[in-house]
Amino acid sequence: MANKSEKKVPAVFFDRDGTLNVDTGYLHEKEKLQWMPEAREAVKLVNDKGYLAIVITNQSGVARGMFGEKAVRDLHAYMNEELEKIGAHLDGFYYCPHHPEAAVPEYRKDCDCRKPKSGLISAACKDFDIDLGQSLMVGDSPRDVACAERAGVRGVLYKGGSLLELVDFLISAPDTGAGA
Repeated sequence: MANKSEKKVPAVFFDRDGTLNVDTGYLHEKEKLQWMPEAREAVKLVNDKGYLAIVITNQSGVARGMFGEKAVRDLHAYMNEELEKIGAHLDGFYYCPHHPEAAVPEYRKDCDCRKPKSGLISAACKDFDIDLGQSLMVGDSPRDVACAERAGVRGVLYKGGSLLELVDFLISAPDTGAGA
């Protein structure tokens, strides 16, 4: 899925649970997916404005043995199927299945991809020619903002409400440094 353009492209990195969808606790079943207010429209706006839309998410349910990585990938595919209905899409999904105290031994580690570390953003940058200086990350946790800052991206704390209004404001006024 690499972007082969010669010009760097800005991205909006989205946290998943609590930002794009309601955090129902270890979401892995498509039947339980509930979008946050105007989240789908926010993704479409990002697409329409020429930004990449990329999910950056911790998925410790894998490490806890609650579900496998296939369930995570299947849910992400379903999210894109739902977005396609309104002409939108997420360009990439990057998730961390690890946890330092994991019940599943192969996922028990202190990795660079678990937020607030910035390994997932670095991985996205290897796959896409991303202009980090023009990019931003929106998430509902201080660890999302910390992840963004460690990667050299502006982090914005989402506190609920219309995700579309927030993203529209951020893209329309990218240099204000304003948060929500």
